[in-house]
Amino acid sequence: MTRHRGYALLAALAAVVTLVSVGIFTMVRTPATKVSAGTSQSSSRLSSGIPASGAWVGTWSAAPVGPEPGTPNGLPGTTIRNVVHTSIGGSMARITLSNLFGTRPLRITESSVASDGALREVTFDGRSYVTIPAGGQTISDAVRIPVPGNGDVTVSVYSPTPSGPVTYHPHARQVSYLTTGGATAESPYWRYLTALDVHTQQAHGAVVAFGDSITDGITATTGANHRWTDGLAQRLAGHYGVLNEGISGNRVLLPGRGQSGLARFDRDVLGRSGAKTVVIDLGINDILHSANQPDAPRIIDGLRELARRARARGLHVVGSTLTPFGGHFGVTPQLEAAREQVNAAIRSGDVFDTVVDFDKALRDPYAPQRLLQRYDSGDHLHPSDAGFEAMATAVGLDSLSRSVPARA
Repeated sequence: MTRHRGYALLAALAAVVTLVSVGIFTMVRTPATKVSAGTSQSSSRLSSGIPASGAWVGTWSAAPVGPEPGTPNGLPGTTIRNVVHTSIGGSMARITLSNLFGTRPLRITESSVASDGALREVTFDGRSYVTIPAGGQTISDAVRIPVPGNGDVTVSVYSPTPSGPVTYHPHARQVSYLTTGGATAESPYWRYLTALDVHTQQAHGAVVAFGDSITDGITATTGANHRWTDGLAQRLAGHYGVLNEGISGNRVLLPGRGQSGLARFDRDVLGRSGAKTVVIDLGINDILHSANQPDAPRIIDGLRELARRARARGLHVVGSTLTPFGGHFGVTPQLEAAREQVNAAIRSGDVFDTVVDFDKALRDPYAPQRLLQRYDSGDHLHPSDAGFEAMATAVGLDSLSRSVPARA
């Protein structure tokens, strides 16, 4: 073989290697992250290393409530460290960031997930930065990091530029942190982060708890994870994720604190990863803020509409009776009558597929219009830690695992 022919052969081999490499790269390249300009859930970029078996299931979530007061320009130059408590574990993670209540695009240039002593950078379509339009949200790439069930995970985000009001969830009952210029301060809010999903081969799906302050856990001990949804997650022992979509002050029909239940249901329940069952505990604020003229039939119709939407997407619907509020400020016989009317409809079986009787679980048997004293946080409306535990125990686990087809 001549030297010239040898060089030509080597060149040809190099060209083949290059073509094969390009082909392999093309095969493992994955779809880009879609950034949603509306309120629907965007699609995520799937990492080439995701196992063929298993699925993405939500392990934690929080409903976006509104624009954070005092943040007209966002929190530029501040690292936000959101501490969240998981319900199930997995081999990989991904996050959802929301700019739902922002008025300008939100540019995130650094983000990470820290779990069990490991810290991993979060990317979006392979890049360390992403811009989320006002009113939009985005889902990250898969992050290869083990996430424990029933453990704390820290999700950090950093934006260098002004962006408009921060989309936040108050009353987190969990201490998070803000770091600016080397100084760190505690924070009672979750900001921008609305979901943490894990890739799992063990969990069968997620249970979404949809409600008001009683689901939000507004009177639970801070940092102790004593909301009723936390207790339910422990009872489910990793078989199902439990996602808390409670908003303190939320109503079925009208906006109060946060969008109304009817307005946010599709995003906060139907948009959650792996959702199989929804537990609906909503309606007390519709009664309490009705100026002594509560419209129980409209509340019942609103609950029926939520159940209809869930069934149409194949979710099993568990509905809760409204808990006692006797002795709470402003409660009148008319309000109590409306609560009993709503509860009668729920117990009849005409509203939901299955009923969990939180009213029965918490009421004083000798004064059924009131919370049992040890279940009362002190305001005669919100449960104590013991009350939240009683609620978690009242949920029948068999009612959460039923598989149902989509139906009208």
